[in-house]
Order: sequence, then structure tokens, then C-alpha cells
Amino acid sequence: MFYTLIGVLVRIFSNSYLNVCQKVLTMRGQRASVINFYTYLGLAVLVLPLLPACFGHFSVELLGNFFVMGLLGALGNYFIIKALSIGELSTLAPINSYKPVVALFVGIFYLHEIPTIGAILALGLIIIGTSFLMGGISGDFNAKAVFYRVLALIFSATEAVFIKKIIMLTGVSEAFALWVVAGLVFSALFVVPSRKNMRISSWKYQVLLVLAVGVMQYSTNFVFSRMGVAYALALFQLSTLISVVYGAKMFSEHGLVRKLIASAVMVLGSVWLILT
Repeated sequence: MFYTLIGVLVRIFSNSYLNVCQKVLTMRGQRASVINFYTYLGLAVLVLPLLPACFGHFSVELLGNFFVMGLLGALGNYFIIKALSIGELSTLAPINSYKPVVALFVGIFYLHEIPTIGAILALGLIIIGTSFLMGGISGDFNAKAVFYRVLALIFSATEAVFIKKIIMLTGVSEAFALWVVAGLVFSALFVVPSRKNMRISSWKYQVLLVLAVGVMQYSTNFVFSRMGVAYALALFQLSTLISVVYGAKMFSEHGLVRKLIASAVMVLGSVWLILT
């Protein structure tokens, strides 16, 4: 339990920090598809020593999950960056609390993780928190950014179920390496239209982003190996509060108190989900 808690905490802080790096890079004019591609490319270099161990687990089932995971992961990361490029971090972060909801329903059919009545009530709290967040948004609301963020959470939440399946078929490290390779393949396909503008606006933040994403995903896999996907994602929503504060302090975004209250309600729902 202790190591699981450490994994959750590492994931929470690394996820919040990587969103900051993504936001900074988009503010400096770097395209979302390019940021996504270089992130996976940098990670691919780091996971090269892990690849030989993956071949021993090859199967048709693994291959199918590999391609679905890669497509969903690349799309999820792309739309997160797109959303951050035009919307506020502190507004978009709380929306991610819907991720356990999506994963819960996908997990029912694919992993047979059946929710309890308490879990369903907890999801209601998440919805209430979101309603409070959206009800008070005025000038900081960007419909397109919210749409992109919703797409991102649908893709990434569904991807989480396939990541868990690959962990079950291989292992934590092998699944991480396969996640990187799959993401690189599909992000490369998405970046083709941007091949004339492949510049990196800030090497510092791009490298920090690669490291943050690597730490985030490996800790995610570790926690997935020890608990249900929906419940792990629920705990991860604690990063919402950190992201809201980052948005207000680093990017001078407004409505901090309201966003913190909405985030707290949504996080409460997420924590209740795991406790039930």
C-alpha cells in the first residue's frame, strides 16, 4: 500500500507539471502535433533498453491492444495540448475529473470491473462540481478549448483501459515501453502536415516535458498494476487542485477561489469513488 501511495503522489505532481510545460510551449508558438511528436520521440530514446523484453510477450491479442492504445494515446495527448494552446489551465484541469467516469464504463465491458452504488454516487459529485465550475465561467470560458479537453479525456480514459490490459499481458516496464512506441508511431502520422514547421521553441521545456511525461506514465502503469483503472484515475484527480493553482500563479488566470471550490467537490467525488 505504501508503494502504491508513493506512485499516486508521483503521478499527481508530474501530471500537473507536464501540463505547465505543454502550456508554455504552446504560448511560445510550438504546434500541438509537434510537441506531441517530440515528446514521444524523446521517450523512445529513453526506453530503447526495455524493448528487447517486449518481444517475448508477443501475441495477436497484444498487437491489437498495442495499436488501439497508440491511437487513443496520441489523440488524447494531441487534444490536451490543443486545448491548452487556446484555453486556461485552471479552467480545463477540473474537466479531467470526468476521466474516471469514462474509464469506469469502458472498464465494465472490457475489464469486467463492476462499480458499486457508492461509486455511482461519487460520480454524481464529480458532475455537480463540473456544473459549479461551468456555471461561474464567463470571460475565461472558451468553448472550443473545453471541447478539445473533453475529447482528450475521452481518448485518454479509454486508452487507460487498454494500458491496463497490456500491463496484464506483459508487465509495468514492458507496457510503458510499448506505450511509448505506439504513441511515437501515431504521433508521427499526425505531425506529417506540420513537417515544414518542426522547430522547437524551447529546448528546456521540451526536455522537461519528456521527463515529466515519462515519470507520469511509468507511475501510472505502476498504480494500474495494483488497482482498478477507474479507481486509480479517481485518485489521480487530486492533481486538479495543483493545476488550478499553477494556472492562477504562473499564467495569471482568474477565478481561483471558484475554480478551487469546484475542483475540491470533483476531487471529493473522485476520492469517494476510490474509498467505495
